[in-house]
Amino acid sequence: MATDKNILAKGIKYLAGALPLLFLGPIIINSAFKNEKHPLYPYVLTLGIIIALAAMFLIFKGITTLVKSMFDGDKKNQ
Repeated sequence: MATDKNILAKGIKYLAGALPLLFLGPIIINSAFKNEKHPLYPYVLTLGIIIALAAMFLIFKGITTLVKSMFDGDKKNQ
């Protein structure tokens, strides 16, 4: 079971990129809900939701890339 180090590093970069977004998204959403009377409320809430969705996408992409680096390496060698 050989691990492709380049693809593994790419997966870790995806997960490292998702880490700050995991904290930033909920903070922005919480801030938007605290200021519902503000005229920019819908835009700030939308921004927070987009950041949270981007974090989820990067986590999915990172985990699938990690799995691919560990298990698709066997198919190349056969």
